[in-house]
Amino acid sequence: MTQKEYENAVSTLNLWAKAYYTDDAPLASDEEYDRLYHDVLSYEEQNPDRALSFSPTKRVGGALSEGFSKAAHIKRMWSMEDIFSKDELNAWLERGDKFNASFVAEPKFDGASLNLLYENGVLVRALTRGDGVVGEDVTQNAKTIKSIPLTIEYKGLIEIRGEVVIKKSDFETINKKRIESGEPPLANPRNAASGSLRQLDSAITASRRLLFIPWGVGEHILPYKKHSEIMDFVRSLGFFRDKFFKICNGESEINAAYDELLKERNEREVLMDGMVVRVDDSAFCAGLGYTVKFPKFMVAFKFPAIEKVTRLIDVALQVGRSGVVTPVGVLEPVDIDGANVKSATLHNFDEIARLGLMKGDYVSIIRSGDVIPKITGVFKDRRDGSESEIIRPSHCPECGSHLLDEGVFIKCQNLSCQARVINSIIYYASKKCLNIDGLGDAIVKQLFEAGLIRGIADIYRLKFDDVMALEGFKEKKANNLLNAIDASRGAPLWRFIAGLGCEHIGEVAAKKIEATFGLEWLGAKFDEIILIEGFGEQMSSALVEFIKINGEAIAELLDEVRPSVSAGESRHSLAFSGKSIVITGTLSRPRDEIKAELEGLGAKVVGSVSKKTDYLLAGEAAGSKLEKANELGVKVIDEAEYERLKGEG
Repeated sequence: MTQKEYENAVSTLNLWAKAYYTDDAPLASDEEYDRLYHDVLSYEEQNPDRALSFSPTKRVGGALSEGFSKAAHIKRMWSMEDIFSKDELNAWLERGDKFNASFVAEPKFDGASLNLLYENGVLVRALTRGDGVVGEDVTQNAKTIKSIPLTIEYKGLIEIRGEVVIKKSDFETINKKRIESGEPPLANPRNAASGSLRQLDSAITASRRLLFIPWGVGEHILPYKKHSEIMDFVRSLGFFRDKFFKICNGESEINAAYDELLKERNEREVLMDGMVVRVDDSAFCAGLGYTVKFPKFMVAFKFPAIEKVTRLIDVALQVGRSGVVTPVGVLEPVDIDGANVKSATLHNFDEIARLGLMKGDYVSIIRSGDVIPKITGVFKDRRDGSESEIIRPSHCPECGSHLLDEGVFIKCQNLSCQARVINSIIYYASKKCLNIDGLGDAIVKQLFEAGLIRGIADIYRLKFDDVMALEGFKEKKANNLLNAIDASRGAPLWRFIAGLGCEHIGEVAAKKIEATFGLEWLGAKFDEIILIEGFGEQMSSALVEFIKINGEAIAELLDEVRPSVSAGESRHSLAFSGKSIVITGTLSRPRDEIKAELEGLGAKVVGSVSKKTDYLLAGEAAGSKLEKANELGVKVIDEAEYERLKGEG
């Protein structure tokens, strides 16, 4: 075989592979493919320096990695807002006045998101979604996926994004082989796809028969003005083209497309958990913009939950970071849409009483996407007398402390309870509380398991040598963590109070406590606390009981942190305190940010306009909420007026 013949053979094999794996329209028999493949492999073994990077032999895998490096996406990868009903679709269309737009509707496949970067027509990098800004580099593994072209007929820089999935039939074949070889079966197709993509041995990835389905682009300089045109071009480059891809004009056509796709749900080879609805016009999308988390121009219209029947074996008790004791149903395992479900949330003991639930009952459960399975009904007519009552606990299942029973919530108030320690430290260090960078779930668990922390105050006593002794820590990482912990000293008092994890006391309540008592808050009495606006008997009792049980530990932590009281944080706006406010239209800042700010000023932010609404904060393209506010005589303010009123204090 000459070099020219070799290059032609590589092109032929790639063409045949696309026809087989992407188009589902084979151009050659397996025998023909295998014969030419081995000719190419033989030539490459004899001429390794002349082998092409996009040869199909490179898809076999076998390269071992010690771990995955991280890299930044050129353009951020966003999450999507979820909606679950046609009413919620209507509300989404109303935001930004999207009713007259054209939309693309296509399946939302349940897999792992992947971002492919092509330069000069060659695949140069593949990153997982990660946090949307930075992802893991899985290029070697991505090259083993036969539905991902190693080269494309487009020379411009382009990020092509899609979902890595595994067909149900392939998933079943994999699990059958694993069971036969004594390995545990994989949980479900989605986890199998995600786990396969992150294998350190790329040969395992290659063996999993993964499929890449494109759904969008990131960085690009394509001339097209519509998403549908962009995706037609992307699929023409050799990527998988799903049969369901519709242009919808208006709400009724979107709903019709949803109903049609829902009917295909069970027959599809790949798991779908909904339908993506996206504004087609790129300029309109740019005008709508983004919230802190989601694009405003696209949404995931989720399918209804799947319901199955199984038996409740037992009820386990879990203690959360705030001490709330939650009953969890232990079930006879049942498969729901590819997931092996063994437990279900019961929320609280009032819910158990409402259901009339007993151990041993047959129950109906639902699971939708990532939602934790939930028991929705009890088949009481199937009882045979072997069932037993579910007893409401009086003492903590972990530490034995007497539980605070508030009716709906049953709580362990002991901050030293081992079940609470890890979760309470994770919450304390989170962005919404003390914002200690680097002190995430894994590090907290590592510190706890090493015996270095047994409570929140212990993080401030960590020494450099302690941290350096942990696996995975080098000098820079250890110093960064210790510096971040030290930087949390002197944090605003409301952050400190919120970070303690007292039930019912979040950011807004913590700010009100700071505003009312300042640094004297720890000595506040029930009769004083209940006078705070918005504090009822339950919230006030929870705080008093929390301080009673944990006062000594809190005082010790206060000595370490020495939080500060800011005059700016300790007052409410006279214009907004106690007022009901609706936000609509496009504003200069994310709506969630303004909502949090208003709540911190004592306002109540609601979703719809009524006679009880005090203000409508309206941005550009305000739509129907502005019309209703004018009809009802509700005071309408713009951002400039909002800032002026806020500044009056």
